[in-house]
Amino acid sequence: MPGTFTNMNQLSHVPQPKQEFLQQLVADLRQVPNVTAVVLGGSYASQTHHDTSDLDIGLYYHAAAPFTIAAIRQIANKISVKGNPVVTDFYEWGAWVNGGAWMETAVGKVDFLYRNLEQVERTIADAQQGIVQHDYDQQPTHGFYSVIYLAETRICIPLHDPGGLIARLKRRVADYPPALKAKIILDSLWSAEFTLQFAQNYAAQGDVYNTVGCLTRTAANLTQALFALNETYFMRDKKVMETLAAFPILPADYVERVTAVLAHPGQTALELQQTVMNLKAVWHTTVSLTGGFYKPKFQI
Repeated sequence: MPGTFTNMNQLSHVPQPKQEFLQQLVADLRQVPNVTAVVLGGSYASQTHHDTSDLDIGLYYHAAAPFTIAAIRQIANKISVKGNPVVTDFYEWGAWVNGGAWMETAVGKVDFLYRNLEQVERTIADAQQGIVQHDYDQQPTHGFYSVIYLAETRICIPLHDPGGLIARLKRRVADYPPALKAKIILDSLWSAEFTLQFAQNYAAQGDVYNTVGCLTRTAANLTQALFALNETYFMRDKKVMETLAAFPILPADYVERVTAVLAHPGQTALELQQTVMNLKAVWHTTVSLTGGFYKPKFQI
């Protein structure tokens, strides 16, 4: 069938046993009615995997005609080697993560992730207009950013795409949208500036709980701003410092400075205030990298 494993070279970095597993898995999944596309995502798609990395499999469907959970459960049971795997309904994991399954197989851990094609298409269209969403409660560490859908689309390797839908979506996210870049930079740096003002007040009172909360919030804001400055879709918080360290546009010693702030915020008012000032200096340097583009929303 066209669109199924048409280019095995894309999987040359995947160990042979896992390649063979994927071939059989896709052969099963393509028989499920209304599975519109199947992709390989996660670390194997981005080639940041290690020997024990999970295989992350995206299952795409049309909202008006989804596949049945029973059919997915049957396949999950077939490949599981440790009892009944976890298989969820649609959106049981939340509005963005959606749902899926995880299981132990003969080749290691495998995850299924459901993706609503219409939601993905809508999110890409919104991003091109500078519209982004952030669902803080969706997942650790700092929530789910809608731009993750664009990151997933860009790196994923289609395993079954008979209608060419994934290929079309990949073309739409090939270039980082200017409106998205502007929106994320402005919103993230403003949020960081506003949060640092609160951090200064809490630090002066010796309030560790709220000062540290503001520090981590500011660090997350700076992460988003730097991804946008480097025109890179944010994918996940995991190993984000390693990703940031490789960016060409980055404040000097950024990783070391932010790590020092988060690792040793202090306990006394004096220590906390100095830590806030250290992170504020990082924020100022990041703002300078925008070449005057950043302007605060309000004067504070």
